[in-house]
Amino acid sequence: METFNPAHGMIGLLISLLERLGIFAAGFIVLMRFNAFKRLITGKATRYEKLTLSVVFGLFGIAGTYLGVPVHDAIANSRVVGVALGGILGGPLVGFSAGLIAGGHRFLIDIGGFTALACGIATIAEGCFGSLLYHKIKKERFDPQAAFIVGLAVEILQMIIILLIARPVDAAFQLVQVIAVPMILANSLGLAVFVKLVESMSKEQERFGAYQAQTALKIALRTLPILRSGLNHESATKSARIILEMTDLDAVALTDERQILAHVGAEADHHKPHTPLLTSATRHALSSGEIVVASTRDEIGCTHPSCGLGSAIIVPLKRQEKTIGALKLYRLKEQRISPLDMELANGLAHLFSNQIELAELDNQRKLAKEAEIRALQAQINPHFLFNTLNTVRSYMRTDIETARRLMVKLAEFLRKNMNPGNEDMPLSVEIEHCKTYIEIESARFDDRVRARFDVDNAALDCRVPPLILQPIVENALKHGILRKECGGELLVSARRENGALRISVADDGEGMTGATLSGLFSDQGSASGGASDSGSGIALRNINARLVALYGSRHALSVESTPQKGTVVSFTVPVH
Repeated sequence: METFNPAHGMIGLLISLLERLGIFAAGFIVLMRFNAFKRLITGKATRYEKLTLSVVFGLFGIAGTYLGVPVHDAIANSRVVGVALGGILGGPLVGFSAGLIAGGHRFLIDIGGFTALACGIATIAEGCFGSLLYHKIKKERFDPQAAFIVGLAVEILQMIIILLIARPVDAAFQLVQVIAVPMILANSLGLAVFVKLVESMSKEQERFGAYQAQTALKIALRTLPILRSGLNHESATKSARIILEMTDLDAVALTDERQILAHVGAEADHHKPHTPLLTSATRHALSSGEIVVASTRDEIGCTHPSCGLGSAIIVPLKRQEKTIGALKLYRLKEQRISPLDMELANGLAHLFSNQIELAELDNQRKLAKEAEIRALQAQINPHFLFNTLNTVRSYMRTDIETARRLMVKLAEFLRKNMNPGNEDMPLSVEIEHCKTYIEIESARFDDRVRARFDVDNAALDCRVPPLILQPIVENALKHGILRKECGGELLVSARRENGALRISVADDGEGMTGATLSGLFSDQGSASGGASDSGSGIALRNINARLVALYGSRHALSVESTPQKGTVVSFTVPVH
């Protein structure tokens, strides 16, 4: 240690302390490169990492002691910088632990001075008090101004403790007169500078993180329409190429549970699609459902003897918590998977998993739509078919032309019901299907069924879901008009209004009671007061559910009915 020359005065001591802080800064910059330190400043450090860093900051405090300047049988030092910095970055636990290490060293190791006990106690107090005070007064996460104030406060606290504890009192007072101003200024300034360094590194990390997040979002936007078709060879290949194009990775791969779906980039010659999984790391990720980071070729565990992939991160892709595949990011060099790579992989895996789930929901929605249509098809009452054939047979004795026309209409009706398609169709097609059905029923019941169509020309080209209208017409006939001995009239109307197509089916038949109407769309409800014998109630509930699922509750069926006066069923479909 360089001995203090009183002739240099307090300014000389201040300069000496600042010079020693430069050495301290070099070691601190090296510390900042470690991942544990980066996790500490982001609040992600584990308890074990915090304890490890407590030891490191304690050692910085000890270094500050050895780099100090002997003054009047004591040491003017920068011990507080390491200890208080630990408290500022890691909280009271790290501050106390670092203070205990550095203060205990100052008290126990014979490095001279009558202030050993006072400095030991002061160091512990500075670590705790510094962390609490900083977190109370800071305006930003890393606030150099607050750190400077903390430095002033803890150094003043140290001087007070020296005056209270160190003996003899005269020597303590004389010492404080010499070291107080230089130590307070040098260590406060040093603490502010180090916090500023941490602030700069934190902002740099945030910029990198924002860049990675932006990259992940751009990748997601480009892959969204691709993965909506599900996870397969084609979608995986296109997605992997997009990731490779937008990053500096050496290779990207996607797998399902059993085989490679796509591998683009380095070593694609043996990581071929449709081949079994080659790496033990991938198999482990799929079986455990956890992220696997392979830092070496051995950890990757590729079965190909000359595989050059050096490090990888493998993130499981999940659908409803079930692992269905993996996203793999590769680098050729070992130990090259960075925290930013891990963040990118994790973010992409979540986005891809969500996209795959959306694809599954789309597929289920299509299947449900098909199932609903099949359910409507299955509800064709066998009595309708038999009765129609009997009607045709009776007309064959009296009116061959009518019999022939009914057979043609029946064939058209059955063809439409058996194969309606899944895509929306023009309203004109649905209207023709309804007319066919009504014509068949009119032939069976003579003049008991009368029908009118009031449809605007502008509405005919509007597209509607298949089999959306005929079951309502059927319901009106069977449970409204035909229950009255004299029959009745059916009115089908459609017009465009306020950006939507409004369709209504009105009859002057038997109508429904309030109780029947209120339970119409419940699971126990039956259509039009007695549809259980024909299944038309199920058809109405089915149509209502389809409309709500496709367009929202605003487009649900609306049913108005008065006993013995009739029923009006109406709904709207958005016009695109």
